[in-house]
Amino acid sequence: MIDKERETTMHHRTSAAILGAAALLATTALSAQAEDIVIGFATGQSGFMQAYDQPATEAALIRIEEINEAGGVLGRQLVPFFSDTKSDRAEGAKAGLEVIEAGADLVVVSCDYDFGAPAALMAEANGKVSFFLCAESVRAGIQGVGPHSFSASVLGAVQGATMAEWAHENLDARNFYVLLDTWTEYNKGICDGFDWRAPMLDGVEIVGRDTFVNDDASIAAQITRITNADPEPDAIMLCSMMPGVVSAIRQIRNAGIEIPILNGSGVDGSYWMDAVPELSEFYIPVQGSIYGDDPDPAVEEFNQRYEAKFGARPSSQYTYPGYVMIDVWAKAVERAGTTDAAAVVAELEKMDGEPTLFGPRTFTSELHHQNQARYHIVKVTDGQPAVVDSWTISEPVPMEALLQ
Repeated sequence: MIDKERETTMHHRTSAAILGAAALLATTALSAQAEDIVIGFATGQSGFMQAYDQPATEAALIRIEEINEAGGVLGRQLVPFFSDTKSDRAEGAKAGLEVIEAGADLVVVSCDYDFGAPAALMAEANGKVSFFLCAESVRAGIQGVGPHSFSASVLGAVQGATMAEWAHENLDARNFYVLLDTWTEYNKGICDGFDWRAPMLDGVEIVGRDTFVNDDASIAAQITRITNADPEPDAIMLCSMMPGVVSAIRQIRNAGIEIPILNGSGVDGSYWMDAVPELSEFYIPVQGSIYGDDPDPAVEEFNQRYEAKFGARPSSQYTYPGYVMIDVWAKAVERAGTTDAAAVVAELEKMDGEPTLFGPRTFTSELHHQNQARYHIVKVTDGQPAVVDSWTISEPVPMEALLQ
């Protein structure tokens, strides 16, 4: 899911963070009082999911620290407890049970639905609230786990719908070629959202549609069909993720195709762009900017606090949902006046456009995920990413489109 260079770099950095978290745990586990509120992290602290789970966990720890400094929740301190899923689904259920046995009122699980679900299902069976750190499948919530389960991120379908609407209005794109990497549900979700929204837009035509698999060495046949499309596409809607998306983009540009390429949030970050020298006309949506140019100065303040605490700036926008998760859950507990799961869920489901540092959040009794959200649009020019706009789709993605 990530390239080896990034995985190695993040492994060294996050290993240090894990040791720090373990030291924190050793201290807090001994000093925790009965009135403390335990937050259990049943996440990938080793293995490939570490690269996704650890940055979001670190953001969560920053929000926990802020809340504790302000007096805690209901006058009680928040105490993190960690159990490693080892990026293994079977270990996920064990980790979920371990944090529950440690007294967790909130069970935090991995970014990915498939790898987070075992721990979330354990929380559901024990009547505990669970939050996926940054999963973007509708199943990461009511539809796949149950009524006590939520996700802190935004659905992949919203990303695809956002790019369709934004490109139509701002790039004057009318003819689109859709290229789907069938490897993950996340990729399919991006294209599902695009396919829902694009046909509603004035003058839009899908001039071609193709698929590939993330580890395909060549997409030469697909590129030939893009080149031969009639009418010529104004933009390519590419629904893919690391690591294979880099090869796909490089092959498209090496073929002389210079039209805009749109993608989802999964490729945020500049760490991979040296592999596609001087990449331009590449666009993605992000919840917050890691590049120092977020329209909200408070986001850059967060980036700097994160760097001071963990030794590096956030590597992608997938850091941010961890902060949002703690923020909205703590607000719900305060409003409920208790950590009781049913009462907290009821307060979460009342949130309608709840302000957070990384955009508003809405939860309902039918959907514990975001089917509409404010995104910043990042444009890459000569290998340099920068925020060029902000966009919120004009209407939420309906349930029938999410459940395709």
